Amino acid sequence: MKRTVLPLLAGVAASAAVGAGPAGAIVGGQAGGPLDDAAVMVLHDRGGICTGIVVAPDVVLTAAHCLPGGAKFRVHYREQGEAVMLEPAAIVRHPQFRANAVQERTRTIDLALLRLAQPLPARFGVAPLTTAGTGGAGSGVTVAGFGLGREGDGTSTGTWRSARLAVVEPYGPSRILLWARGSGGIGACGGDSGGPMLDGSQSVVAVTTWSTGAGGRRCGDLTQGTLIGPQRGWIDATMGRWQRQANWR
Repeated sequence: MKRTVLPLLAGVAASAAVGAGPAGAIVGGQAGGPLDDAAVMVLHDRGGICTGIVVAPDVVLTAAHCLPGGAKFRVHYREQGEAVMLEPAAIVRHPQFRANAVQERTRTIDLALLRLAQPLPARFGVAPLTTAGTGGAGSGVTVAGFGLGREGDGTSTGTWRSARLAVVEPYGPSRILLWARGSGGIGACGGDSGGPMLDGSQSVVAVTTWSTGAGGRRCGDLTQGTLIGPQRGWIDATMGRWQRQANWR
């Protein structure tokens, strides 16, 4: 596995990872929160930053739009004050992912799995996944990620943040999406794409894929995620080919 150790960056611009299309980071959230030991950053050489969820010691679940065709990718984490960059050994996007779905107004399943050539350090945990869905509109969901803490400020990425949102509509017309809204301008932003949306048991119910804000802003209003329960067959089949197994609850 290609492993590069670099001096820790103070901040990295979260460019194409989210916006009025694919989503990104937690604005208005608090530092820390659940699954901070089961998450990494996913970077590509076009300047994009996303979040990834550790679902096996050497497998990361993220949003497929975080992995644009033709780009080079790295899984990033911090180790003893330094930034470690790992090159994935394999990438599998969901077969129903459509990169231009927003423009074409078509259905897309925005999920991808990355396999590393060797396990992450032992300090990393494995995130629990759930097929249970949410409690419906008005129930709570936690969104977390490494994205922007302040919209437009690329130096505010890289810190694990979380926020509690209220479910607006648990499934969407296609029954593959989860929508949630925070109060006071809180929600996902650039760099949070690929991060977890968690139910009350702190299990991953959806992967953040999109965000928008009020008044022309890109963050702080609605946060959208792709439900993983309906995609369990694809997740299990992909990980099974790698002789891995997800932690379903």
